[in-house]
Amino acid sequence: MQLTANIQNHHFDHILLNAAGVMCQTNEELNTVLSSSYTGAVVTKSATADHRPGNPAPRYYELPNHLGTINSMGLPNEGFNYYLDYVSTNPSQKPIFFSIAGLSKQENLDMLHQLQNSDFDGLIELNLSCPNVPGKPQTAYDFEATQQILSEAFAFFKKPLGVKLPPYFDIVHFDMIADILNQFPLAFVNTINSIGNGLVIDEDSDTVVIKPKGGFGGIGGTLVKATALANVRALRQRLNADIKIIGTGGVTTGRDVYDHILCGADLVEVGSQLAIEGITVFDRLERELTAILEEKGYQSLEEVRGQLKVL
Repeated sequence: MQLTANIQNHHFDHILLNAAGVMCQTNEELNTVLSSSYTGAVVTKSATADHRPGNPAPRYYELPNHLGTINSMGLPNEGFNYYLDYVSTNPSQKPIFFSIAGLSKQENLDMLHQLQNSDFDGLIELNLSCPNVPGKPQTAYDFEATQQILSEAFAFFKKPLGVKLPPYFDIVHFDMIADILNQFPLAFVNTINSIGNGLVIDEDSDTVVIKPKGGFGGIGGTLVKATALANVRALRQRLNADIKIIGTGGVTTGRDVYDHILCGADLVEVGSQLAIEGITVFDRLERELTAILEEKGYQSLEEVRGQLKVL
């Protein structure tokens, strides 16, 4: 069974990888993801220029009945230079996505300049969609700001660059963001980040379940699958064919992976379920995906990718 994909000149022997923010903050965690026989790549924690401890705890909570998770981590990370040192001193046979999430446009541009001038030859993810930094809006909901930062970035940046997007909920917003993204030679689009600013209440104590932002946090896991699939499908229908899609959100079973591919995803990231289940999730998901493909008589993902039927 061919469970492979390509983004520009990077080949992926498997289509599953971690979502930025899960099992990717330290060298040890990154090595754990890379060492799995069932991952096609690893994504680093979205880096800011300097080390950040993130928001106060509790900042992560698993919802009952396997519904998903809520978090307000606040971009805890070891700082840009930590991850640049990692990718420079730990050569990998698998592709690496270097994710950045500057707290300002200039911080992002400065990190992109450093990556452009470095020896790193992997893929770069510009995260425009972190919903959990107090006082910092999501750039990708500001269409003018998104166009501005991409214009300035591509004026000098020549390496494979993609963007991570928040979920959109209106058809006209799919049209508007696609019109902007299609103006640039993006390698990929990663959709979606968590659904921002949800609220979960503990039934016993009548309190919120996380501390930052009065309990508001990003929702992930099972609850967000329908939104994630809609964004993958809508963007695949609108983006240039050479912009690949990474589908993220609501993946807990092999069928969820299959559905992302059916909607047009080239790769699929696992976030909440990786945090809940651990590294063995990739083995299980690939086995379940393979069983579905074999049952349906497919030999490769190319027969499935983007082939969603409508009524």
